[in-house]
Amino acid sequence: MKQKRIKKRVDNSNLKPEMKPVVKWTAKDSVFTNLFKEPKYLLRLYKALHPEDTSVTESDLMDVTINNVLTDSQYNDLGFRVRDIVVILIEAQSTWSENIIIRLMMYLIQTYNQYFTETKADLYSTTKVKLPKPELYVIYTGNESHPEKYITLKDEFFGGQDTDVDARVKVITASMSGDIINQYIEFTHILNDQVRQLGRTREAVEETIKICKDKNVLMEYLETREKEVIDIMTALYDEQEVVDRHIESRIREANIQTTVEDFQLFGKTIAEAIDIIIKKYKLSKDEAEEKVKKYWVN
Repeated sequence: MKQKRIKKRVDNSNLKPEMKPVVKWTAKDSVFTNLFKEPKYLLRLYKALHPEDTSVTESDLMDVTINNVLTDSQYNDLGFRVRDIVVILIEAQSTWSENIIIRLMMYLIQTYNQYFTETKADLYSTTKVKLPKPELYVIYTGNESHPEKYITLKDEFFGGQDTDVDARVKVITASMSGDIINQYIEFTHILNDQVRQLGRTREAVEETIKICKDKNVLMEYLETREKEVIDIMTALYDEQEVVDRHIESRIREANIQTTVEDFQLFGKTIAEAIDIIIKKYKLSKDEAEEKVKKYWVN
């Protein structure tokens, strides 16, 4: 079985805020990718999707996930091939968006491109190339009700009109099946409850793991990977907090600029602008003078 390359974490601590990559992972998505990169759990996921395939083994599955997971570049949550016959792409989504159809189509094209490169397929040859059958899924973990079992490109974006290109995505939501997919969904719901009560804290993570183990939700995975799961989730919480602070800082700076520009536009003096900046944004006189000097147009 082809081993998936794990990208090393890059130290961005010395970069200026505007140069730092924006972390895209959420804690739940990270657990999703961490869980299913293990062959035995990936096999359980496939069997939950295809219980009729009783002969499949771990060695029949190949991870083809698009690897670019630390920055806000395009990536997908999970992709794998089964005996070069089927290619399965799965996205975990906590906030509902029909745009998932388009993203999955784009991931599918990238995945096929990787497959053609790997197999050295000649798309300009008169010989028809081999193509694994695609299956597209979204695992929806949010609170909205979505009774539809499938969503399609033509229905969601073209009002059901026939189109030359279409895609169908199967929607998986919470059920009573008890399989590994539903256990993951239940894990996200427990996590959401704990975050509401305890905030984005280590305590919320630890309590989530405790509750899940008590309820036999992903118990084997959480027992063997507990420290790793805690590290993943708390690190991502910390990184998200840094991103949030950076965003707040940029919004504050934009508001200061607008205030200065408005005072100049309406004929106020520089002294008046400095005074309001001191009062409104709790800055020292020197800091306020620097801001006004920066944004006052001479």
